[in-house]
Amino acid sequence: MAATLVVILVVLLPGGLAFSVHKYLKGPAPAVALHEPAPSPTPKSQDRLLDAAEFGDWSFRMDGVAFQAERVGRWTYDSCAPVDRDGLLAENRCARAVQLAYSAYKGHLKAVQVILAFPTEKAAAATAERLAKSSRGVKWRRDKVLGTYVYGRIRSGASKRYVVYTAVTADKTAQAKAARFHQYLHADHLNYFLFREPALTS
Repeated sequence: MAATLVVILVVLLPGGLAFSVHKYLKGPAPAVALHEPAPSPTPKSQDRLLDAAEFGDWSFRMDGVAFQAERVGRWTYDSCAPVDRDGLLAENRCARAVQLAYSAYKGHLKAVQVILAFPTEKAAAATAERLAKSSRGVKWRRDKVLGTYVYGRIRSGASKRYVVYTAVTADKTAQAKAARFHQYLHADHLNYFLFREPALTS
């Protein structure tokens, strides 16, 4: 996945924010028609439901930068209620969520990502902006990060109609690598949603 995202990643890394469709089906031509049949309506991107199974172990390599992490947990939610701490997600009509847990450097670094699907890009951007000011809007699996750590940070950003929320903790052994790991993991999954679905056709 990451190998195809080189150009876009450079754009996303500084700000952590970024603002794609199913194949459309044509119905069979009628036996007799006066005009060329129009294509069937293009399905909207939200027709493809977000699922944690889309994300496996994380492997990233680009220009001498390389990261590896094992996915140690995944959860798919049919709504955002299980991860909505104070109603912010419901307020912005969050429709679906997944949660992912990762471990790297022999368990010295652990990460949790919550990925949220919204009906519109505007709703996703508004949520990411609020989460950037206060991280308490999302309820995430704190049992999947380190209880004692020297690096502990959260990033949030929007890509299309999705919000990616990434928490990373690391102990002294992985401290020197934690900030860049966090930056690249977060940006790589933001990038994923730029390529997840082809662009809508007019």
